[in-house]
Amino acid sequence: MTAPVPSPKRPPRRLVELGLTLPDPASGDLLLVGCFEGEAPEPSRLPPALREAVARLAGRAGWKGTAGQLAETDSGDERVPRVLLRGLGKRAELHVRRLDKWIREAVELAAQHGVGTLLLLLPDHALTSGAKPVGRIARHAGLALYRFDEFRKRSEEPEPLTRIELLVAEVDEAHERELHVATEAARGIATARDLANSPPNVATPEWIAERAEELAAELGLEVEVLASEDMEIKGMGGVLAVGGGSLNPPRLVRLTWHGAEAPRIALVGKGVTFDTGGISIKPAKDMDEMKWDKSGACTVLGLVQAVARLKLPVQLSVYTPLAENMPDGASYRPGDILRTYNGKTVEVLNTDAEGRIILADAVAWAAESNPNYLVEYSTLTGACVVALGSTGGGLYSPSDELAAALLGAADTAGERLWRMPLWPEFREAIEGTHADLKNVAGRWGGANTAAAFLSHFVGDVECWAHLDIAGPAYVGEGGDAPRGATGYGVALTLEWLRSLVGD
Repeated sequence: MTAPVPSPKRPPRRLVELGLTLPDPASGDLLLVGCFEGEAPEPSRLPPALREAVARLAGRAGWKGTAGQLAETDSGDERVPRVLLRGLGKRAELHVRRLDKWIREAVELAAQHGVGTLLLLLPDHALTSGAKPVGRIARHAGLALYRFDEFRKRSEEPEPLTRIELLVAEVDEAHERELHVATEAARGIATARDLANSPPNVATPEWIAERAEELAAELGLEVEVLASEDMEIKGMGGVLAVGGGSLNPPRLVRLTWHGAEAPRIALVGKGVTFDTGGISIKPAKDMDEMKWDKSGACTVLGLVQAVARLKLPVQLSVYTPLAENMPDGASYRPGDILRTYNGKTVEVLNTDAEGRIILADAVAWAAESNPNYLVEYSTLTGACVVALGSTGGGLYSPSDELAAALLGAADTAGERLWRMPLWPEFREAIEGTHADLKNVAGRWGGANTAAAFLSHFVGDVECWAHLDIAGPAYVGEGGDAPRGATGYGVALTLEWLRSLVGD
């Protein structure tokens, strides 16, 4: 008998409303000014009372502008009664992750102090000036108060902070567009986080498929959901094998946004709703984090939401193979040979290398539609985390054009991505003994051989990429951000798609 599934107490998280304004704001509860260490603030365009208050704070004994240092005063201007100066540290040491953390902490600080409308002014810097950087800052500010507290007892008191106004030198069409994109990107990221953070006794393959159907109904997407019997007919032995040991049967979902005839984009996201490792069972320590093994699927669902709401002129199909990898009498075993959707057989050496097996079917199905581009996202290997740490994803692609475009989009969006090798030796290493392929190829270069395995299922699609997002997809215990899913990949992919259509 299964345990009862808890009901949500109320809808999770709230995104802060965002706006842009010139440095002469009509009103606000608090003006928060960032200041580099050893540099005077840059409040020249502020009205006199606010400008004087900033200068007064910067002139205090002991003020240096070191990272996180605070100084606060009344402004003397009833439109914006309080001014807070917060240090950014040394200009030369500012990088995108440090700035993102600074923004999150600044917004949290304002919320803790009961601020309703926050005005945020940052000094000129390559990371703060121009429409694209302002859009990235807005996205992070809007998500700064995100919390997945759907199942926690919460106060009925309304949260005070409802709006953040970014003070910028000019408010033109480009800035307004980036603010709109940032708002929809934040919503898509929040959706991805909500889905990924949902516990495995709630977020089963069927439950996520139902959420995808709800998105389709809301946004006017075409939807197809394959159940076990449909996958049996299609010969999708990979998803069926991995999901065979669970009481929660697998699903494979395809959502399509028809925004234009071309370009045609296929995105595939790994959706292992919980990964015990199967018969090759994982150690108990940190196994709870395996609820985030569905993050790739959640990323592409959040992404298609943003694309549809922005009405981007692309034809976008997203595929989410969904399965729970459990040990059971019906589980697949080491030594089994599976037949996948494109006819290739796979010898199973380790049931904990299950992600590539469900992706084999989904990638082959996506490739069948002959898209112009095919990109896949998965928390695929611990080896990639060993190589790159938790702050960036690994990019594998045979296409220099696509790799450069994705790397550029990641840089603009502020999501770290690093290109990894697809050498011929890795494809050779994954060749099977008694089947076409084997699902693991030893300890060394494990992220690379996993990517090589997936390359056998892309068919004739030349512009394809695999993103191993095992590191940045979530923040575990002891991380430098709140614990939970990050929605990594939504922002960079949205930026890449916009570049394809000249948005």
